[in-house]
Amino acid sequence: MMPKNEPGHGLADAREPLSRRELDRAWAEQLATTGDTLSTVELLGLIEEVFGSSAIIATSFGVEDVVLLHLAREHAPSLSAFMIDTGRLPPETFDVAEAVRRRLGIEIRIYTPERSAVEEMVSLQGLFSFRGSMEARHACCAVRKLEPLGRALRDRRAWVTGMRREQSVTRTAVTRIEWDLANHLVKINPLAGWGRNDVWAHVREHNLPYNRLHDLGYPSIGCAPCTRAVRPYEDERAGRWWWESSDSRECGLHRR
Repeated sequence: MMPKNEPGHGLADAREPLSRRELDRAWAEQLATTGDTLSTVELLGLIEEVFGSSAIIATSFGVEDVVLLHLAREHAPSLSAFMIDTGRLPPETFDVAEAVRRRLGIEIRIYTPERSAVEEMVSLQGLFSFRGSMEARHACCAVRKLEPLGRALRDRRAWVTGMRREQSVTRTAVTRIEWDLANHLVKINPLAGWGRNDVWAHVREHNLPYNRLHDLGYPSIGCAPCTRAVRPYEDERAGRWWWESSDSRECGLHRR
């Protein structure tokens, strides 16, 4: 008998067996509207029960990701994590990544872009082609982020992120459980409803390490040439690709 929370429970017709991917998608769509009724701890427990080590946490080691890794270590210990090293991250990101790895004892897999693709891009288009147009910036993100993401998620059934609705206008509709159409697996955002104050309260309560750039006005940190400090009246992701319109400031990792 299929466990109660196993994807596909009550969804498959015995005459037409569904594939694992179809079962996972049906499970995600079934829970998409009820995900907010679960506490963060309950949701992490569900991830552990249903997916276990077939789920992985995506982390860029912003403060949300540190909180998520801390909670997962306690409530979803089977989950590992991955980081995409684009080749242009600030040194402070590596500092906090190592501090978190040592503090939590969690496995963190590092994925880097294909060297030949980076070499061709910068040789033909220059070192700062991403500032020339939105299309050029998306092309840079595709090489440095999307291709490594595809390898990180290969053979996984679910990925878990630290995205929050409050971060920017591009994330106000983030749900806690969804089917990722781009990557064909379940995507879970346990902190979607958390506010910035909630995140920092958790960091202070548990004395967690965090990126030093947060203290210098960088609430969201990506590649160094594409990130600046924000002003007090700006949203948390205003410092990412600040030369573009506010409704386009995503790299493609979280396509909606």
